[in-house]
Amino acid sequence: MSAEPDGPEDRLRRFATIWSRAVFPVTSTSSTRPEFEERLLPLARLLSEALRARSFDADAGRAAGAALVEAHCTDPEALSRTLDCVDAYLVLYCGEDGDREDLRARSARLQHAMAAGFAQALRERTLAEQEAVARAALEAQGVVAQALHATEARFRAVFEGAAIGIGIADLEGNVLQVNGALRRMFGLSEQALRGRSVKEWVHPDDAPQTWRLYDELVSGEREHYHLEKAFYRPDGTVLWTNLTVSLLRDADGDPQYQLALMEDTTERRLLNLRLRYEATHDALTGLPNRAFFFERLEKALGAGEGQRFGLCYLDLDGFKTVNDSLGHAAGDRLLVEVADRLQACATASGEMVARLGGDEFVALTTGPDTERTVDELAARIMNALLAPISVDGRELTVRGSIGIVEGPAGERSAAEVLRSADITMYRAKSAGGNRFELADPEADARAITRHGLTTALPTALDRGEFFIEYQPLVHLGDGSVRGAEALVRWLHPQHGVLSPDRFIPLAEHTGLIVPLGRWVLEQSVRQAREWRDRHGGEALGPLRINVNLSPCQLTHPGLVQDTVEILERTGMEPDALCLEVTESALIGADDDLLKPLRRLAEMGVDIALDDFGTGYSNLANLRRLPVSVLKLDRSFTQSMQRFPADPVDLKIVEGIVSLAHSLDLAVTVEGVETGAQAEQLRILGCDTAQGWYYARPGPPERLHELALVDATG
Repeated sequence: MSAEPDGPEDRLRRFATIWSRAVFPVTSTSSTRPEFEERLLPLARLLSEALRARSFDADAGRAAGAALVEAHCTDPEALSRTLDCVDAYLVLYCGEDGDREDLRARSARLQHAMAAGFAQALRERTLAEQEAVARAALEAQGVVAQALHATEARFRAVFEGAAIGIGIADLEGNVLQVNGALRRMFGLSEQALRGRSVKEWVHPDDAPQTWRLYDELVSGEREHYHLEKAFYRPDGTVLWTNLTVSLLRDADGDPQYQLALMEDTTERRLLNLRLRYEATHDALTGLPNRAFFFERLEKALGAGEGQRFGLCYLDLDGFKTVNDSLGHAAGDRLLVEVADRLQACATASGEMVARLGGDEFVALTTGPDTERTVDELAARIMNALLAPISVDGRELTVRGSIGIVEGPAGERSAAEVLRSADITMYRAKSAGGNRFELADPEADARAITRHGLTTALPTALDRGEFFIEYQPLVHLGDGSVRGAEALVRWLHPQHGVLSPDRFIPLAEHTGLIVPLGRWVLEQSVRQAREWRDRHGGEALGPLRINVNLSPCQLTHPGLVQDTVEILERTGMEPDALCLEVTESALIGADDDLLKPLRRLAEMGVDIALDDFGTGYSNLANLRRLPVSVLKLDRSFTQSMQRFPADPVDLKIVEGIVSLAHSLDLAVTVEGVETGAQAEQLRILGCDTAQGWYYARPGPPERLHELALVDATG
């Protein structure tokens, strides 16, 4: 029998054990390692809870970093080992079943917060020491000159025992005394440091006010100053310090010495630089990440008058296929190679490349002439992707789609620019990919509107924003109304009435077409029943309702059952319903797709082949399709609006009608707009027609009126 898996508390304890073993050797404490582990356990729990919290809180990381200082982990090596341990094991032992990518991002932010908390606590501790030293120094202002032994002993104890570097110099800048900590920081002996002039320690990275503050202090105009300063060590390396310099006066209040207190911040600075790099660069490719790119883009957009920007938004074509076929490791190697090539494309001043995530990259160019340079940058990127990339012994061809946005600085926000570039990139991808497109404000507006409609669709049905209009189907022989086609509309709160071509493709893409189609079917059948109940089936004749089915509905397993239930609930016979399916949806359809249509046809539901003549289906396939009606596309009737009609079109329609009738199929024609068209179609043998000549789509009451007028003569 296998052992039970470790619980969260066991994994938390294991993380604390690993942490304590890593940090204990560089900790100044009298505790044993197990005792030290117990002290780290609450900190581990704090980090674990912050890692998995619903909303991220950096205070937990800062508190954990400060607690390390309280636990005497003041050596910079202790912080470095802690961060390495958190980076390697926190997600592993405390992440449970969370999203690994999100947990790793949180872990990195926790590390940054821990470093900040550690630095703040260490600084407060150091400042406390500095204050104690300064107090002792001030109390011992006359020590050097007057040799007051009791005070000098106290000062000497603080001077030599302090963890920070301390140096005393005269007002001319000559070093008189240094303590052991300062000697170790510089790697020099006391003899080598004594006698040196403070003014020799100029560094190129000195802040502009550094030496002005120094001159004011030695002249007695200020009592102290504090700043960050770099020094060169003898081996050429740089020592970074938090430097506090104070003026020491004699008993009469005259300036006599200067006292320098130095905290070595070199390791902390390097650590902060590393954390800053990790926070602003992509871990896989080394390119700037989304956050860093947004900073640069906002800076470019905030540039002065006359400045412009150009942005290329790149998405690799078919990258998912690489991941699916070769694995994510191969996909990562491909991304690294692409990143290297892109980096080589943006080397001019004002240019940068970043990875936004996945296989999406951006390239930015700035300056007064980006209208030209952004096109050149996009061309370089496309050329850089031409050469195949070798991954695991395979030569992979990489292509990409680029959306370009260019314009003057100061007119748009970074989010608006990136959204426009994203929209334009997808426009390039929709056009076949392996190309770049320029942003078009009108296309952006249409895409934004489509997105708004897509997000509003799921609740629109619940809010009752859809309604149905009906267009009559008229018998060409006697002009009687035989039924109607149900056409759904969307009464949008902002955009008004929207036709199906505005939202049906979006509904198909989101899957909402299934519940929407079911609603249209039920409402239409109920309306047909209401017509019969209110006006009498015998007077109006057997009115039939035509309802369109999308390809998504055809593949939905509940199609047949939903249709049967709706007919039963409304009390309508199956022959009162005709389901219209586009020709393109049935091209190459196999038996599984045709099975639900056959079952419905066997029940008595008519199946109409809509938009017939627009696809490339073999006419011989009509025999295997369970259809009873051919619905000719309106393109066949357009030439009949002219007189005389094109004889070739007439022959085509005549041939289709003859073929349909030989297969016992009725023929309906769409788009009839004139009486001449209607007469010509009657002569050719078409059965029913619909179009504006008879009536535009409208409310159900209009069909009542047309049908009643027809029934009463």
